[in-house]
Amino acid sequence: MAARTDCRYFMGEKPCVFKRTCDGCPHYEPRGVRVLVIKLAAVGDVLRTTPLLRGLKAKYPSSFITWLTDAKAAELLRCCDPIDVLLPYSLESVVRLLAERFDLLICLDKEPRAAALASRIQAQEKFGFGWSLDGVVAPLEELANYAYRLGYDDDLKFHKNQKSYQEIVFEACGLDYEPSYEYVLTLPEGARANARRTLEKLGVSRDDVVVGLNTGAGELFATKVWPERHFVELAKMLRERQGAVPLLLGGPLEVKRNKRIAEACGGVAIDSGCGHSLTDFAALVACCSVVVSADTLAMHLAIGAKRPVVVVMGPTCPEEIELYGRGTKIVSGAPCAPCYRQTCDKGHICMEDILAEEVLGAVAELLRVNAR
Repeated sequence: MAARTDCRYFMGEKPCVFKRTCDGCPHYEPRGVRVLVIKLAAVGDVLRTTPLLRGLKAKYPSSFITWLTDAKAAELLRCCDPIDVLLPYSLESVVRLLAERFDLLICLDKEPRAAALASRIQAQEKFGFGWSLDGVVAPLEELANYAYRLGYDDDLKFHKNQKSYQEIVFEACGLDYEPSYEYVLTLPEGARANARRTLEKLGVSRDDVVVGLNTGAGELFATKVWPERHFVELAKMLRERQGAVPLLLGGPLEVKRNKRIAEACGGVAIDSGCGHSLTDFAALVACCSVVVSADTLAMHLAIGAKRPVVVVMGPTCPEEIELYGRGTKIVSGAPCAPCYRQTCDKGHICMEDILAEEVLGAVAELLRVNAR
């Protein structure tokens, strides 16, 4: 009998997981609709795109899904069951995809390397964005026009749009969106146990109410960072008024920042360290009772882990963020917000004006609701 190369378990260059040939195999399962999703970066944006997997499986239950993403984001998707083939972006992956054919291609990146690749890969249907002959990103079909306009029409993005990111991308892909379609985040086995051990070494017990304070916002949008003095004030109030343990969260860019905050708190806040792997960081976020964060990766990790989150928002659009009923968005009232600027000549007034007392109230309410 010839090899059944359309089986979802067939690998070709080595035996499948069942270690047998195709002849009379009871495990044969055709791949169904072959879907390619191209969403490369940033990590938080990749994570908030994962509800799309639920929509795809609802419409195409037996679909075979390939996802192309940057290597850093791939770390969070490795244990994602709906993804059959996870490819980190590389020359090898690009060459491979150019030799394949898909039933459905979805590209949700408006950057040249993704859009141009989407335009070249063979697929019966294409949704999202591609690369035009004029040398610019363009919608692959009419359904993506609204998402496309949001990129260049500030009035639409900042003032008129009321749709969440998930609603926008589902519309661009021709899929029906349901509010129950949450992020898909599955951490490696033992990740949360490792995070618990890390916390115990820091003196945090399982009975402690831990409020994660994510102090940074990445390299690209420094304008999203909440001031250090506000974090210091919030940490002290969390200890004094809520009896909570303020846990400072961050990556390599926050090493000095978190050290300064911890010192200014006089030992009230605990620095969890800034050298964790992405999955270890996600597991620490998942151990928190509540997370306080700007509109950045830690916020998306909290949403994915189904943890209550308080989001302090200035330069970015609150309408696009979906918290699934488990959080609070504290939005700046600055007249210049939102702006999506990477630098600010007005003293970052949008984030400065969000006070620690207001954030404390939101945290206290989420702790009260989740203690029921």
